[in-house]
Order: sequence, then C-alpha cells, then structure tokens
Amino acid sequence: MSKKSQTAEIIINLVIVILTVIGIVLMVTGKSEEGALQSSGIENFKFYTVLTNVFCGLIALIYLVLLIAKKNTDKMAVFKLAAVCGVAITFAVVAFMFGPLYGYPQFYKRGNLFFHLLEPIAAIVEFILIRRKKLPFKYTVIAAVPTLLYGIGYMSNILINGIGGPWPDTNDFYAFLSWGWPVGIAIFAIITLMAFAVACIFRLISNKRAN
Repeated sequence: MSKKSQTAEIIINLVIVILTVIGIVLMVTGKSEEGALQSSGIENFKFYTVLTNVFCGLIALIYLVLLIAKKNTDKMAVFKLAAVCGVAITFAVVAFMFGPLYGYPQFYKRGNLFFHLLEPIAAIVEFILIRRKKLPFKYTVIAAVPTLLYGIGYMSNILINGIGGPWPDTNDFYAFLSWGWPVGIAIFAIITLMAFAVACIFRLISNKRAN
C-alpha cells in the first residue's frame, strides 16, 4: 500500500469512527419522537440501522489501530465487506423506499442523520474509491451472515415474547409481520439475499480496482 493510500485509509476510518460516536450519543440521548425508527436511550440498539453502523464503526476503529501500528490488515477484509454491506442496505432502504414513501426529513434527524446517511456514505466511499483488495467469493456469503442472524433474532424475540402492543411497545417495530408470519419470513429472506447481492457488488468493485 502506498503512503498516499494509507493516509487516505487512516483519514476515512477516523471519520467513520467519529461519525459512529456522534451517532451513538445522539441516539442514546434522543427521544422516540425525534426521528423515524428511533426509540429512547439504549432501546435504539434493537434496530438494524444502529447495530450495523456500530459494527461498521468498531471495525473501522480496529482497522485504524492496525494501520497506525503498521500491522497486516488483510484479515480485516471480510469484516470490512460485512460492515459496508450492512450500512449500504440501511442507506438504500431509507433513500429509495422509506424516504419517498414517508418523507426524508424524519429519517435524517439527530442520530438518524449519521446512521442513515453520513456514515454509510463514508463507508461506501472508502470501499469504492480507496480499497484495492482481491476478495474471495466466500467473503460475500460471510458478509450476509450478520443480516441473517439479525432476522433470526428479530423473529425469535417475537416468537418468544409475542408482538406486544402498539408502537413503541411492539416487538415487531418494523411491522414485517403485519401480513402474517409467511410474509415476514419472506421479507427477511429477501433482505438477506439483498445483503449477499450487495456484498457481491462491492467484491466486484474491489477486485476490479485490485487488477
């Protein structure tokens, strides 16, 4: 890696870490009415958006430490792919589905601004413009695993504790079971396949830039 590329990676990963910290603080100190898909305090950690962005920030922090210590970062590639995959899905769902349907302002308030927009863009920019690594195909499958695990956890919680009451006391906070269990399971299966597809796209970009 050239000194220029290493400097760029250090800067962008530092930015991702800072965005994550700010987003967490705003989420934890915020109230449910201060943005769509936002609860109060640590309850926000039930959301896919928050978990994927925190994961992305954690991976960026570890990667940053390794870069500064001049250690080998090759083993971090699969985690980087999984991280950008998660936040890219969050970005795309809000930008192209929830935003047009319900209006953008409520999805870009306080912590949502960082987790729905700023951090995903930073992670995507890093992967597309800076990273130049050859990634094996198996990494795309691994990158989709966190999304699959989230879906299993989401459904298991409802199965064990029930759907609950109306928002914000519902366990089906994404309303995926509004049309019944078969549709809810199908939605999560599709989202997992989307994660895999997104991972394949980023792998293709990374591999082409590595040539």
